[in-house]
Amino acid sequence: MDSKFKLPTETVELPSKGLLYSEDSPLAKGEIEMKYMTAREEDILTNRNYIANGTVIDRLLKSLIVTEGINFDDILVGDKNAIMIAARILAYGKDYTIVYNGEKHTVDLSTLNNKPIDEVAFAGRLNKFKFTLPKTGNEVEYRLLTHADETYIENEIKGLKKLDKEASPEVTTRLKRMITSVNGLTDIKDIREFVDNYLLASDARAFREEYAKIQPDVDLTISLSGVEEDVSLPIGLDFFWPDA
Repeated sequence: MDSKFKLPTETVELPSKGLLYSEDSPLAKGEIEMKYMTAREEDILTNRNYIANGTVIDRLLKSLIVTEGINFDDILVGDKNAIMIAARILAYGKDYTIVYNGEKHTVDLSTLNNKPIDEVAFAGRLNKFKFTLPKTGNEVEYRLLTHADETYIENEIKGLKKLDKEASPEVTTRLKRMITSVNGLTDIKDIREFVDNYLLASDARAFREEYAKIQPDVDLTISLSGVEEDVSLPIGLDFFWPDA
């Protein structure tokens, strides 16, 4: 039954173009439909429990997605970033004020573009890629992370820090989730041992650069008046809380 009230929506293009989702997924179309933020979503943004447990943005995005049948856990991180940018524009407009080197700048979020992708590398809709580490020659297979992976990583890091408050396992925990095999070895025990004891810093850096190159995402590089070099868009507390 149609509602007697009208609610505007917008179509958001996904950086991945839907090429890494199964054909039966609504995400395979390469776009989703989102509604404009309502008072209900403002309730979500001001919910102290959601803010405290770190789920507020995810709950907001889930509420704004209109396209039916989407499993939020399946969304690639880069596609989720595009949805987040779109949500901010639909909620508070395209102008976002930032402070850089002590000066205020207004950024037009609608001018941000999706990074170009290598569609040939995504043939067959397989989230599976290979990279030979330049220093040691070890071959790793890896996959692009999804929202579910990010949630797993966050929980893993929290658990490790409970065991050792001085631990800083962010880099290795993320790498262990990205890498699916090393020289054909797929057992998680082997992958963990490799990352912890055999992955050289130079190879890890080269791998992260390769990962960033192939990952579909929003290009957050911006030019600011009076600043010679381009900078990465800082997303602060006021992104969804302009009055903060």
